[in-house]
Amino acid sequence: MVIKYQNKLNIPITELEQSAFCQDGSNFRTKTLEEEFKSGVRWQKIPTRYLKLSPEEIKTSIKEIKKSLGEKVIILGHHYQREDVIEFSDLQGDSYLLSKLASETKDAEIIVFCGVHFMAETAEILSSSKQKVILPNMAAGCSMADMASSNDVIRSWKQINDMLPSKSSKKSVIPVTYMNSAASIKSLCGENNGIVCTSSNANQAFEWAYQRGERILFIPDQHLGRNTAVNYGIDKSEMVIWDPYKPNGGLTKEELENSKIILWKGHCSVHTRFSVEQINKAKKDYPDVNILVHPECTNEVVSEADYVGSTEYIKNMVHNAPAGSSWAIGTEINLVKRLAHTYKDKNVFCLDEMICPCSTMYRVHPAYLLWVLEGLVAGYVINQIQVEDEVQKYSKLSLQRMLDLPNK
Repeated sequence: MVIKYQNKLNIPITELEQSAFCQDGSNFRTKTLEEEFKSGVRWQKIPTRYLKLSPEEIKTSIKEIKKSLGEKVIILGHHYQREDVIEFSDLQGDSYLLSKLASETKDAEIIVFCGVHFMAETAEILSSSKQKVILPNMAAGCSMADMASSNDVIRSWKQINDMLPSKSSKKSVIPVTYMNSAASIKSLCGENNGIVCTSSNANQAFEWAYQRGERILFIPDQHLGRNTAVNYGIDKSEMVIWDPYKPNGGLTKEELENSKIILWKGHCSVHTRFSVEQINKAKKDYPDVNILVHPECTNEVVSEADYVGSTEYIKNMVHNAPAGSSWAIGTEINLVKRLAHTYKDKNVFCLDEMICPCSTMYRVHPAYLLWVLEGLVAGYVINQIQVEDEVQKYSKLSLQRMLDLPNK
């Protein structure tokens, strides 16, 4: 039996909501769900008995249920998940690795995706028709993805193509969407000769796109798009920002014609917190420190960093670093804390002294994981992710183009 909830709770994540989880680190722990509900952030409704369960009660119950379900269920966990959720994951990774793992996971009947909505959608698209994908909390969206709504992107895509008719054998514009986007945006890319990318393979995706088109429309993260474009050798004068709330994106026809990349006006609420001032302080406190940041940071921060890469890249850099080395990292705090705990022979810390976990990822509280697992034991599928057939068809096309990119 499937219990149907709205396939996505349309809860826009404001900067204010993101800051609701920020703390100084002295009390960074998972609380009861009742306590966390007081944060002021909106959550998916859940049966009241889960509100007062202690972390220990939840942990014991999840362990017992996982054992009883066996290989029927596989749990995928993103690196940004809180520790007492990630400990129950069978496979861990960033969005790129998990998308591959989802496509290769054929034996499990149920995939429980401890991540955010767009990741679970991707798993649903890439998994087999016999599998069901569950997101523990339907309110676990993505503020960046919400900055590129389907209606806005479809309307903007039409406007851009009307203003930029093709003048060669190449397409005038190739749409490239970051993995952090809704399935409907991936579908638009698939239907219009475009591709999906992650922070792991954005450079290869750009190369693929420029072989086929004169310019790129990059959705939805302007910072990853800009940083990748700079790395690709595109001059900043050839980059323009498309604001969907302004007529013609706030751009003239001439500005669009002179562009090599059109950057959608979106950003990550976590990674834009990092600053050059924080880098300077880290260097002052630890003269030999290595600055390692995610490419969703601003170009100013990326330009001052020693190393830049995806969450998987960050994880591997610290793993391979020599004992005694210092690493100031600009990415989500749960990953940074996990690395610091795992590699105690190295000095690993977050650039931002204020702890600000991803507020959407943080909504996957262990109580929600317990809720959906107990549902499976009782014969109910709670929070199943479903993608319309037409959207799934073209999304799969753009995702497959990404998966077929050469590894570099």
